[in-house]
Amino acid sequence: MTTTTENTPTTYTPAAESLNAVLAAGEAPTRPSAWSASVTFGWRAMLKIKHVPEQMFDVTAFPIMMVLMFTYLFGGALAGSVTEYLQFLLPGIMVTSVVMITMYTGTGVNIDIQKGVFDRFRTLPVWRPSALVGAIFGDVFRYVTAAVVILVVGLILGFRPDGGFVGVTLGILLLVVFSFAFSWVWTMFGLFLRSEKSVMGVSMMVLFPLTFLSNVFVEPETMPGWLRTFVELNPITHLVAAVRSLMQGSPDGGEIVWVLIASAALVAIFGSLTMRLYNRK
Repeated sequence: MTTTTENTPTTYTPAAESLNAVLAAGEAPTRPSAWSASVTFGWRAMLKIKHVPEQMFDVTAFPIMMVLMFTYLFGGALAGSVTEYLQFLLPGIMVTSVVMITMYTGTGVNIDIQKGVFDRFRTLPVWRPSALVGAIFGDVFRYVTAAVVILVVGLILGFRPDGGFVGVTLGILLLVVFSFAFSWVWTMFGLFLRSEKSVMGVSMMVLFPLTFLSNVFVEPETMPGWLRTFVELNPITHLVAAVRSLMQGSPDGGEIVWVLIASAALVAIFGSLTMRLYNRK
């Protein structure tokens, strides 16, 4: 006689209390503020520098090369003395070096987009623009580093700012504010151009005329009329004049206000365009 035993599968249904204990073991974390999220992404940009320190070459070696090359190349010919020309040149070289560094914000954003990093950021429950704002926050450290390196080299070579510590600090602060605002231009390009080389190519095509066709190396009064008109309308000319006046101890209120208004306009215009592209991309 054979007995057949049928095994009927049983389905385990956990109690609601058990599920709640696992899925809601504690209070849900609060949503980070816009500032907190932006600072976190800024710290991410700093960590990238830590892991790839070669990124600091353009804010250390390049500014030193710029100061030495143009000081000794033009100093004797234009001012008759390297030391005298350095008093005029150094604020302009500082502006040129820092403003040219701003283009790397756009290339960094473009690289992250190509790697799909920003796709992941967009899924996070944080303020949407924080990834872009944080990237620029991280680059502010690069701007300050470049400015300080140039200042130290200038002091070694004989630069003596009449504005003292306060004038130099305010000049660097004004430069960083403008550079932060100007970075939004390249961030916008980084979003819609297809490669980092394209971003760098467009940036250099814009930055070279802006920085070299200005009052960095000579006063506009020595230029032809048509070129002088362009130079006087150039925003870099106003920035150099404002920074130079602060470092020389004779602040030019009109130029300083112009730079602050221009910075606000850059953020309002290009920041809005960048956010629109970021949301639609």
